[in-house]
Amino acid sequence: MHTTANIAQFGGSFERLLRHKASLDSPAWCPDRLNVKSMEENLAVLRTSVVCAFNQLLDLKDLNTGVHSTRLAEWALHVAEELGLDENSLGDLEVAALLHDIGKVGIPDAILNKPAKLTSEEYALMKKHPEYGWAVLRQIPGMERASLVILHHHENFNGGGYPSGLRGEEIPLGSRIVSVIDAFDAMVSSRPYRQGLPLEEAERRLLEASGTQFDPDVVKSFLPLARSEASAVFAAAGTTVSAVL
Repeated sequence: MHTTANIAQFGGSFERLLRHKASLDSPAWCPDRLNVKSMEENLAVLRTSVVCAFNQLLDLKDLNTGVHSTRLAEWALHVAEELGLDENSLGDLEVAALLHDIGKVGIPDAILNKPAKLTSEEYALMKKHPEYGWAVLRQIPGMERASLVILHHHENFNGGGYPSGLRGEEIPLGSRIVSVIDAFDAMVSSRPYRQGLPLEEAERRLLEASGTQFDPDVVKSFLPLARSEASAVFAAAGTTVSAVL
């Protein structure tokens, strides 16, 4: 598991690498504005590569559940646009939706895959994964805001979540969106130790926790989308259409 010192060292090395690469790619005679443009382009390409690499890491660790992560990101963007999230924040939300569980890489497999109820000590460690994800992503230039969405995606609307106990609109909208979509994904996805829930039961649980665990506006916006894509969603999640309908 990476310590904070390791992560900080990685961040410094990453920035030095970017400066070195920019110096190689940009001739000395180029105007400053071209150097800046080249660096921005390099950063954008590198950020995309990092997101893809981290997403593959989640697949290798079997941390992406039944609904494909790209579908989760599409759902998040759909809900965000409907709720009026500003356009400049959509890219951060997409990254957060794809990588919201990256911090689970730091959680032992014995805890992640335990079929029985976690002990209090195990649950306390599991609750650290948003902080681990935030600590990693915040070191990557351009991903600072996405890391904050990840940090707070287990906050509850009534203030009973973690890690900060934020409530209502204190929680970033992106985090509130990821919270609902992540919970739905977890409910409907089949795992080796349990069968995914049918649509009606997952919907009932979201509505039941609306206003306590989840933002009611996000739930209201998301459920029609989940219903409209039910067949494809449940096929991906490992539940048959007959079980859904």
